[in-house]
Amino acid sequence: MSLYVTAVSYRTAAVRSGSWLALAGTLVNFDTFKTALCVYVLLTRSAKAYRHVRARGVVETLQDGYKGLLERMIFLALKFPSAKKQVDDKLAETRQKIDDKIMPKDPSIVRHLALPAEGRTAEWIAQEMERMDKALESGSYKDGKLSGAVYHGGEDMENIIVDAFRKYCVSNPLHPDAFPTVRKMEAEVVAMCLRLYSNPDGAGAMTSGGTESIIMSVKAHRDWAYATKGITEPEIAIPVSAHAAFDKAGDYLKVKVHTIPVDPVTRKVDIKKMKRAINKNTIMIVGSAINFPDGCMDDIPALSELAKKYKTGLHVDCCLGSFIVPFLEQAGYPAPHRFDFSLPGVTSISCDTHKYGFAPKGSSVIMYRNADLRRFQYYVTSKWPGGLYGSPSMAGSRPGALIAGTWAAMQYMGQDGYIESCKSIVTCARTIARAIRQEIPELYVLGDPPASVVAFASKHPRVQALAVGDAMSKKGWHLNGLSGPPAVHIACTRLTVPVVDKFIADLKECVQEVKERPATDKTEGDMVAVYGVGTSSAVGPAMCEKVASMFLDALYRA
Repeated sequence: MSLYVTAVSYRTAAVRSGSWLALAGTLVNFDTFKTALCVYVLLTRSAKAYRHVRARGVVETLQDGYKGLLERMIFLALKFPSAKKQVDDKLAETRQKIDDKIMPKDPSIVRHLALPAEGRTAEWIAQEMERMDKALESGSYKDGKLSGAVYHGGEDMENIIVDAFRKYCVSNPLHPDAFPTVRKMEAEVVAMCLRLYSNPDGAGAMTSGGTESIIMSVKAHRDWAYATKGITEPEIAIPVSAHAAFDKAGDYLKVKVHTIPVDPVTRKVDIKKMKRAINKNTIMIVGSAINFPDGCMDDIPALSELAKKYKTGLHVDCCLGSFIVPFLEQAGYPAPHRFDFSLPGVTSISCDTHKYGFAPKGSSVIMYRNADLRRFQYYVTSKWPGGLYGSPSMAGSRPGALIAGTWAAMQYMGQDGYIESCKSIVTCARTIARAIRQEIPELYVLGDPPASVVAFASKHPRVQALAVGDAMSKKGWHLNGLSGPPAVHIACTRLTVPVVDKFIADLKECVQEVKERPATDKTEGDMVAVYGVGTSSAVGPAMCEKVASMFLDALYRA
């Protein structure tokens, strides 16, 4: 009996011992899993940090970290009641200034805030529009003092476009079977642009403007990279001078954006730093032909070589170059180098037909090397109860009238019209650049702009370029203030051509006026004031963003 009990006891002990061993093994395996998980997280975070530092550089990364820390500290300090009240008071003052500038103050202006009880007549509508124009002093762009913004093709072009609008005002390309003519015109607009950019066998689509074209390109490259390379953390590398639409696309589409510096003299993107920013997650790099800030062109052939070598996309932003850069050589102004699909690394190009193509506002073309890449731009779903749904771009319904107007404008201009337009506009821009270089020693031209835009900065201690811009505003000129360096640019159009001598004369007067101001004169205009807010402290950019939001809010106050 005692032998049996002893045997059972040994068996029980053995079972218990086995359970403990199994538990111990489980704990060891769990510890191993935790260690492996920690190592994985550490390696992935380290890889991300390495790619970030490689793209931005050690100095810029440290500067960004310092700025971020400083911003947090300042924002914490601004939570104190006295500091918060000061900021709120200043923002309220700024909001009032914006409202005063945007909102009409004439008491005679009637505000139409609700539907009229009975419909108005066509005569009443025309008269009311005329009254509003007079009271608000709209239509001043026709005097040629506006930088870019309005790319006016002349009254004859306006008539052509209005006739197209009248004929197709209710058309919608979402229903090509109902509006076959509009479908045909859109396909032909894309085809004409593809030939203009050396890719007649390529693919493309029309969009509502350059920003949508750029967003569509980023979306197409993102989805292409996921489908063909399995990239789940997409990144793009852009020149710091690239359009803000790329940052907007990154924000919308959750794509990380690396900004690469430009050479301070040539204003072209630094190719070595662009190369350093490319990694296994890069879906696309970007070059401008031409860029918005200073009108210079990046080294697109060098970017093409990078794109081919690292098997990534290359988007060339020709939104502003549109119908100027492709015609430079025929107009007698050779382009600095190739920039289109004739370069093997270029995978997409955006071109705004509503700029120097003189089409109605709200029209642009995004082009791809082939239809396979374009398909990644599409949105298609078969799961909607309303049936199979597919659209080529962000919009569903689109205004067929804009497509018809664009087609009509391009047919009306023809190659000869665009060549002549390019010649007159580029001659105008180069006349301004030459006058600044030769006759206004206080200023200098940024880079060597080949097309329609000229930007100038100051090389005189008493002459702020932005102060000159503000002085030009008082003479009726609407120019663009820039930062990095603080500068001003003019985008020449056909409206600028007749007043180029007036621009140069006014610029000389304004430079002299600013130069002769007493050192104690604190006069500030919009350009200086906004730039001052943005550079006054680490929290400056955030304040600028608040001011911009206030401006956008003011646009919708009736």
